[in-house]
Amino acid sequence: MVLDTGLTEVYTGEGKGKTSAAFGLALRAVGRGLRVCMIQFIKGGFDYGELYVVDGLPNFTLNAFGRGKFITESPPSVEDVDLAEDAFKAAKKAVSGGEYDVVILDEINVAIKLDLVDEKDVLELIREKPKHVEIVLTGRYASKRIVEAADLVTEFKKIKHPFDAGYPARKGIEF
Repeated sequence: MVLDTGLTEVYTGEGKGKTSAAFGLALRAVGRGLRVCMIQFIKGGFDYGELYVVDGLPNFTLNAFGRGKFITESPPSVEDVDLAEDAFKAAKKAVSGGEYDVVILDEINVAIKLDLVDEKDVLELIREKPKHVEIVLTGRYASKRIVEAADLVTEFKKIKHPFDAGYPARKGIEF
């Protein structure tokens, strides 16, 4: 199966669930025979639960880049910039290479905000994507220009979160 029309989706906001929603879309897509690639910006090197099951999914590829840590330096470290550049090169190849129908760029909005990836390059990727490729951009801080370039934008709003009450991240729920 190939999509007739691939759109650009953005999942952003302060609320929990952006990556989970992208995984849900990926699961639906592979269930219909579509080929999916997820490129994770920033999240590499951390023990996320989804990493234990994605190898068993047909037509699903996940490439995680980054150190798996919050980036607090400004400007970001050379290592973080290099990893983000590698992730973006992989993203460009996944979008234009003809191998995938859906490409998820997880946490790319954060990578733009932290100056790890140039917003202009992401906008160019959106403009030049093949007609049949669906792109999903996740992460807080989606810029006005990214939102304008998208066909679908969902904002996840935090109303209440257990972190605010002092609960730590829980294995199997938050990671």
